[in-house]
Amino acid sequence: MYKKMALAAMLALGLTACDNNEVGDVSLGMFTLKDIKLNHLQDPIVTGVTCHVASIEADFSLADPSDSSIACRQTGDITPEMIAAIDKSSNGEVVFKKSKSIFFKTMKIRRIYDAENQTLMYLSYSTKETSGSFKHSLSTVPLWGTKAYGSYQPKK
Repeated sequence: MYKKMALAAMLALGLTACDNNEVGDVSLGMFTLKDIKLNHLQDPIVTGVTCHVASIEADFSLADPSDSSIACRQTGDITPEMIAAIDKSSNGEVVFKKSKSIFFKTMKIRRIYDAENQTLMYLSYSTKETSGSFKHSLSTVPLWGTKAYGSYQPKK
């Protein structure tokens, strides 16, 4: 009975570890079950932007740490049509989210458009306070040199 349960748990962990966006997995040592997972994410609307996110995942834990880091770069064309299709409100829109706990903690990545500086901002953050802080990281992708540069100007 216990062998079957252990086998089922190992298979389930194996399946959750097979993330098709994962590009790296760095162990934090022999005496810890925590790893740094590296994932790539393509913006679903501005497809010329790819973000790489590093976050700590703890196997056999009910909650992963909230720390994460994000770096986004232009990896393809960014067109005026793409910029026209995005949310331009001051709080932007969530382009990715991942559960980090069974206790409602989520890591989200939000795209916010800075029209004045012609820049896309990607904010990675945790939705649950940890050690007195909401963990977050920011990366920017300027539109300078793209077809979209100057295509959308803020209303004054």
